[in-house]
Amino acid sequence: MQDASPDTTTKPVVSSTSRLPLFFGGTVVVLICAALGMQIWRGQQGKAAEQGATGNQISADAKLLAEPLSRVNGAPITWQQVAEECMQNHGAEALENLISRMIIQQACAEKGVTVTDHEVNSEILEISKKLGLSQDHLFQMIQSERGLNANQYRRDVIWPMLALKKLAGTDVQITREMLQQAYIDNYGERVRAKMIVLDRLNRAQFVEEKLRQNPEEFETLAREYSVEPNSKSLGGTIPPIRQFSGAHEEIRKAAFSMKTVGQLSGIIQVTPTQYVILRFEGRTEPVAHDPKDV
Repeated sequence: MQDASPDTTTKPVVSSTSRLPLFFGGTVVVLICAALGMQIWRGQQGKAAEQGATGNQISADAKLLAEPLSRVNGAPITWQQVAEECMQNHGAEALENLISRMIIQQACAEKGVTVTDHEVNSEILEISKKLGLSQDHLFQMIQSERGLNANQYRRDVIWPMLALKKLAGTDVQITREMLQQAYIDNYGERVRAKMIVLDRLNRAQFVEEKLRQNPEEFETLAREYSVEPNSKSLGGTIPPIRQFSGAHEEIRKAAFSMKTVGQLSGIIQVTPTQYVILRFEGRTEPVAHDPKDV
């Protein structure tokens, strides 16, 4: 039977808050991610950074970003301009969604877990029955309230939910502390920051010195020196950092210790071949929510 694992090359979906029940994204699902998926991600961060930092890949990425998508009176509009515009409008959340989905896929690959099309379709049928709706009506409501078509709902909602259930099994113990941390991650403040990732300590020290001399050049230096291709092309822009999950623990600690806009973190060693420098951009507002939905 065909594995229903989603294609990560497709555009990630940014969904709005929904009133429909049984949707992926609640506190308990975040807990499962934190208890299981993030351990696998941490172990693969160094390897991913090394793979993404090859000269050929960076050269190819730079060439693609410089290619024009369109022209207006002869003036080119490049991939990079479009990427920056998208990032400013909704890219940070889209990037975070894509990262989450890839973490789940990597965990499934390591554990030998698969989710089939039949399982996805059966889950959708069960949800529609519980809501007293036909599947067509369910999809119409999802399109109206979440902006997701049927395929996006299968890929970005149902598949991750089923994959996480299989990964969690019966071994995950949910404690009061984990609930509190998941609540803060879902609804509390997050740190807005920019990030430069380097693969050698001497290169990190070189960039740090340049930043001390000229802090306003952070975005320029990120584009020039960072080895992380997603944030590199966006001047170091990354999704807001949660306090208890998502980023590497050392990155989270450094991010939440900074208080002043423009403050630099210094060099954070994440792995033997991965060094990070953050610039503090502020904090997000806590998310307004109805406690009944938690």
